[in-house]
Amino acid sequence: MAPTTRSTADNSRGSAARLAKALAIVLGTPDVPLRLKAWDGSEAGPRDAPVLEFRSRRALRRILWSPGQLGLSRAYVAGELDAPGDIFAAFTALSSAGKFAEPGPFRRPTVPELLTLAATAVQLGAVGPNPAPPPEEARVARKGRVHSRHRDAAAISHHYDVGNDFYALVLGKSMVYSCAVWADTSGETREGSTGENSTAGVDGPEGLDGLDAAQEAKLDLVCRKLGLKPGMRVLDVGCGWGSFALHAAEKYGVTVLGVTLSAEQANLARKRAAEAGLTEKVEIRVQDYRDVADGPFDAISSIGMSEHVGREQTPGYASALHSLLRPGGRLLNHAISWNAGPTGPDPDSFIPRYVFPDGEMISLGEMVVALEGAGFEVLDVEALRQHYALTLRAWVRRLEANWDQAVALTGVGRARIWRLYMASSAIGFDNGLTGVNQVLVQRPGGAEPPLRRTGWM
Repeated sequence: MAPTTRSTADNSRGSAARLAKALAIVLGTPDVPLRLKAWDGSEAGPRDAPVLEFRSRRALRRILWSPGQLGLSRAYVAGELDAPGDIFAAFTALSSAGKFAEPGPFRRPTVPELLTLAATAVQLGAVGPNPAPPPEEARVARKGRVHSRHRDAAAISHHYDVGNDFYALVLGKSMVYSCAVWADTSGETREGSTGENSTAGVDGPEGLDGLDAAQEAKLDLVCRKLGLKPGMRVLDVGCGWGSFALHAAEKYGVTVLGVTLSAEQANLARKRAAEAGLTEKVEIRVQDYRDVADGPFDAISSIGMSEHVGREQTPGYASALHSLLRPGGRLLNHAISWNAGPTGPDPDSFIPRYVFPDGEMISLGEMVVALEGAGFEVLDVEALRQHYALTLRAWVRRLEANWDQAVALTGVGRARIWRLYMASSAIGFDNGLTGVNQVLVQRPGGAEPPLRRTGWM
């Protein structure tokens, strides 16, 4: 009888087994909850676990030089590391080990651990100079004084000026880049409005129409919370591609000034307004909200914008918007919040480096304190954390369904950034490390708000 041969898949002398030990050091866990595949064909780890594939020794070299989320992310963006199956399963497993969704600065390996990691790199032939970061990493956008007008404009351009056609693939016809409002976790839109604005009973997020309808439900919810009526003048801060402005003008008869720092967003927003016959009601400017001087407005919406403001600048942001509102006017601030405690996210992790340069998530409490400190009265707070997890998963499905076209439009590195960013963000919302809240406030001095939320819910 011939002697049995050991499968290469779990050969302790293969690259994958050594990679598993190295990755365990980086993740700070004794066991890696993944099936690792190495460049030499070897495999290690539980056979039924999600797969993480090291396609090149360079991936290990990046991790050696940046032993944490940044090294792993650079390797993924460069295509040296991949999750060839279910990306949500793979990064959920990484998050369970504490690295892709860990609060605050990541745990740094100890000196003995770094020596072990270096020895593993030597054994696998991965030692060498620090590879240059992928070209998509934000370097120019991070130069100059933080949150100066020039640097904020560069940071916004880095994120949003990657091509309107690319965003259309992911966002769909709604062109709304903030969380939708779903009825429940099955993905149906929330019942809230009736008649011509009703979006109840549409397809869930698995259907191509579900996300678009859920986004319309969110836009309409904001309009109702603001109490919009024909003839009102509205400021939309961070107006994106104009979706809220168009909805408010068409459905509620208001005039809207939308401001954005993205030239590409503004160009498309103006085109959409012209196509909808709304140029008399919708004006779009490339302008910093701090430079808006033609108030007052009857209402202000800020949807997914204040994350770019910065913690130290938030009180000034609240005061600026307060000064632009008429007495009795309402502000709706829709923003992602940091729920993971007093230690903020690592500024040198994946999202600040590749997605949102200088973006700062603050807690819901900090935002409310800033708004009250500016003189606003809080009328309502609604948490939408689960809604954003559903929305991000829908965006990932759309990106993956249109992958070849996305790569052709923006390059494979940028497409991989967005896939990683949206998938890992969904996991962060699932885990409760991040949230998203609509805070409705009013400038005192005008008409009293409704006694109960039924006035807008």
